[in-house]
Amino acid sequence: MRVLLVNMPWSPIDLPSLALGILKRSVDERVPGARAEVLHANLEFTDWITERTEFTADDYEYYALSSYFMGCGDWVFSSALYDDPAWRDEEFAAAMKGKLRKSRLRMSQELHRKVPEFVEMIAQRIVNHAPDVVGFTSTFQQNTAALAAAKHVKRLAPHIVTVMGGANCDGEQGEAVHRNFPFMDHVIRGEGESAFPQLLTAIAEGARGDALSGVPGLCHRDAEGKSIVNAMATSPLPPATILAPDYSGYFERLAASVARNWVEPKLVVEGARGCWWGEKHHCTFCGLNGSFMQFRSKSPDTFFEEIMELARRHRVLDMYLVDNILDMGYLTTVLPRIMESGYDLRMHIEIKANMRRAQLRTLAEAGLIYVQPGIESLNNRVLDLMDKGVSGCQNVRMLRDGAETGLSVAWNYLHGFPGETAEDYDPVIAQIPALEHLDPPVDLSARIAIERFSPYFNRPELGFDGLRPEEHYRFTYDLPESELYDLAYVFEAPQRGITEPTVTALNNALDAWKKHHADARLTHTDLGDRIVLVSRRRSFAWRAMELTDPFELAAFRLLDQPHTAAALTRKAAARAKNAAREEREVQQLLDAWLELGLVFTDGGQYVHIAPSAVNEDLLRLDFMRHAQAALDAAEQPARPEPVSV
Repeated sequence: MRVLLVNMPWSPIDLPSLALGILKRSVDERVPGARAEVLHANLEFTDWITERTEFTADDYEYYALSSYFMGCGDWVFSSALYDDPAWRDEEFAAAMKGKLRKSRLRMSQELHRKVPEFVEMIAQRIVNHAPDVVGFTSTFQQNTAALAAAKHVKRLAPHIVTVMGGANCDGEQGEAVHRNFPFMDHVIRGEGESAFPQLLTAIAEGARGDALSGVPGLCHRDAEGKSIVNAMATSPLPPATILAPDYSGYFERLAASVARNWVEPKLVVEGARGCWWGEKHHCTFCGLNGSFMQFRSKSPDTFFEEIMELARRHRVLDMYLVDNILDMGYLTTVLPRIMESGYDLRMHIEIKANMRRAQLRTLAEAGLIYVQPGIESLNNRVLDLMDKGVSGCQNVRMLRDGAETGLSVAWNYLHGFPGETAEDYDPVIAQIPALEHLDPPVDLSARIAIERFSPYFNRPELGFDGLRPEEHYRFTYDLPESELYDLAYVFEAPQRGITEPTVTALNNALDAWKKHHADARLTHTDLGDRIVLVSRRRSFAWRAMELTDPFELAAFRLLDQPHTAAALTRKAAARAKNAAREEREVQQLLDAWLELGLVFTDGGQYVHIAPSAVNEDLLRLDFMRHAQAALDAAEQPARPEPVSV
């Protein structure tokens, strides 16, 4: 049996497909007489479209990632799905007015007109390959491209069996795909590395009925073409059965593509599935993990060997870990072995924001230098509404400790939660200028989208009812809204939470943060009898200062972790004997430090925001330079820039 697995646009071009890499291996190893190959149609498209338009790397990234919630990438390929180069062009233009700049709108419309030719070409390429089965993966904005290619394959060669799977086929979505697109013979819902080999075995044996009915999550057709839906698996795959991916062909194809000049390729690795935090507290807005939230991870030995083997085979050190959350056990098992391996890996992973500095340092030393801690907000109340399990001060501490340990922290700011108010945001907005030396969010604040599988979707009592599929589904697909409801992942909902004046104020502050971050600095070094601080932030005039008072030294050190004024008063007094202060005096000190931009406060807690200086010798020189500048300024009062010592 010949199996061709197809990765259509808009799959990222700097990453091989993990799903297809796993499926290729599962076919080769688990289906007797079968052999699978992967067609990197996303790279084929990159070469094809750059010969015909002024298409760039930024354009590809936009349609693959940035435009997801507007659906631009899926709309582009809807023209091929419905055999109409002008498919709902006017509706798209009207919906995107004010959302897309004119050049992006023109590019979208031009791609929309041209892609039917590409889909015809790639379908012919698939047919020429002469597969018995062609499988399409669909995640994010691959849906219409995958459907269009399957439709054209079926038109050219009705005998080829078409199969689709991936995140866009989970649960009701997979049922809707199979029900509404009869050219798709089978849809697999849920984890495919077990179900797909079972399906191929049944097809090879010519089995129908009972054999197909035994494949968990499979959608198939009866003799009349009616969609039959099997129940999904009742439990997720155990980690020992999750195969490492086979990325044969991807790096060779990339090397021959114009995309080689656009991106630095990365390996995609997987240590765990599910989310251990979500099992206890499912974040209210999160739709990740779909049908199976249960956390399970590969054994440390297995995961370490997979990482090393992929690095050796492909000679690539950049890796993207797709785990929704780090298995904390890997901190003492897998990561130390990576440190000892001699491989200078550079990895990206999602973590929880309450990790401590020592744990972050372990990540950095092992090469996990890009982390996404799911910060989402800097306010206690809003974080409670999300059920995040962290505080605003803990999130700021993460930003501080990330800077200190050399981690690049990627995070988003979200708003629009039922029950939030302007009073939750105003104090944070006022403190953002003090944070400009820390990593800003990757973009401006975004109003939350309602995602399928999230608590907000499943539980209308949390604040969102009357959901409708997002507008872009309505001008992308020729389906009634009842069908779109099952097909869609993102939904329209009444706006909740803060109103536009607060949103504007927040985004203005975040925009300034992003603009001034590169030039901002705040560090401290602890010299035992004194703490030296150096600052260069546009909203604060002071440039260097020392803390020498025993109580203040104790208080600042304690503020490495969030404390209330009362707790700080008690603990600092115990550390700085004979230098105790009243809580009122401690509050005055905290207020003074807040004015100087040394601490962040939220929910009654305080935490200092000055990363430890990486090079203390340089800091001493920096301090001396600023101290001399202070002396010079004292002789010339007309010059600003006061320095506190």
